[in-house]
Amino acid sequence: MSENMKQYDVDLHIHSKYSGGTSSSMELPLIARQAERKGLHLVGTGDALHPRWLKDIKEKLIEESQGVYFSREAKTRFMITVEVEDYKRVHHLLILPSRSSAESLRDSFKKYSANLEKDGRPTLRLTGEEIVDYAKEVDALVGPAHAFTPWTALYKEYDSIAGCYGSNFRRINFLELGLSADSYLADRIPELNGITFMSNSDTHSPWPHRLGREFNRIRLKNLDFKDIRDAIKRKRGRRFALNVGLNPKEGKYHLSACSRCYQRFRLKDAVMLKWRCPECGGRIKKGVVDRIGELAKFKIPKHPGHRPPYLHIIPLAEVISLATGIRTMTSKAIQDRWKSLVDLFGTEINVLVDSDITEIKRADPGVGRIIEKFRQDKIHYVAGGGGQYGRPTLKGERDEFWGSGQRQLTEF
Repeated sequence: MSENMKQYDVDLHIHSKYSGGTSSSMELPLIARQAERKGLHLVGTGDALHPRWLKDIKEKLIEESQGVYFSREAKTRFMITVEVEDYKRVHHLLILPSRSSAESLRDSFKKYSANLEKDGRPTLRLTGEEIVDYAKEVDALVGPAHAFTPWTALYKEYDSIAGCYGSNFRRINFLELGLSADSYLADRIPELNGITFMSNSDTHSPWPHRLGREFNRIRLKNLDFKDIRDAIKRKRGRRFALNVGLNPKEGKYHLSACSRCYQRFRLKDAVMLKWRCPECGGRIKKGVVDRIGELAKFKIPKHPGHRPPYLHIIPLAEVISLATGIRTMTSKAIQDRWKSLVDLFGTEINVLVDSDITEIKRADPGVGRIIEKFRQDKIHYVAGGGGQYGRPTLKGERDEFWGSGQRQLTEF
């Protein structure tokens, strides 16, 4: 690495308390403090078009460099971001160069949205192609959010990037993988060869087992909008050096599963059952792994030369939960142990990714052994689906599918 370049850990997709289903604790000062403890150098503000959140951004954040702001609460910096939903319920992530650009974009979108004043993730009566047109006017970057999830994603609705963004498809320089996918799955799709992958948390909570559960390690000279833009476009030596995130099996939509009772289904059975669960009558949602299988042209991924490694991690509170058998992440026992390790090693990311495993095992043998296993990709998972998160397990449990040694299709 050039002596002028540094590496920054960034999470560019979060939400405020003004988005649906989010914690009332999603306030800028608390986000800043927790992000610093996590080890993030930069986080997106999220929800930058919401009037009250934008007011907070203007009042509580101070501009440090082009497009980068800080809170006096902590060292972590902020960049202006927002997620929007188009007329087909496809979600898009926008990264903006300034607070004033958020104000301009908000004025442009007003006439196309009934909930811009109410929801941090507004719905727009616009196509993906039109959203890019408006983003271009304010020099914002735009790309598909959690591109493979079955409810609100690009590949839920379309079979290609061009299908969504029309004549603007060449302006799409990044794609957010989402919790249920990683580079190994996405790089089976040839059209993504030239696109930068992002791994962001999309968190609705400020606590470190959610905030930064997925993040990007980016190689920059300066922490500002221009260098972030150039890293996404892979210009001037700026680039993404590492994607870090959960094993896709932990995602809520990894396998095809019933959205009511979460029974898992193999694709052929879901199709035969016409996407209705025989157990409860609920709707079966197609899993990311099956959707990618439909789109893929490669049986094994073909990573382009610019693609960085993807490191699967488990949030530290979840590691401690595995080591202790305590399931409540916010319990005093887990939080005390979390604090002890973070105090010792500086940040949670240092514990999970960077610190010497021998030192971690010396400080906490149980936690150290699990971290060593996931760094070697030797953790077993019970995969998520239908809206239910998957989970890591030390017991070697296996996924159970409907009809596997239980009931036969002929019984229905």
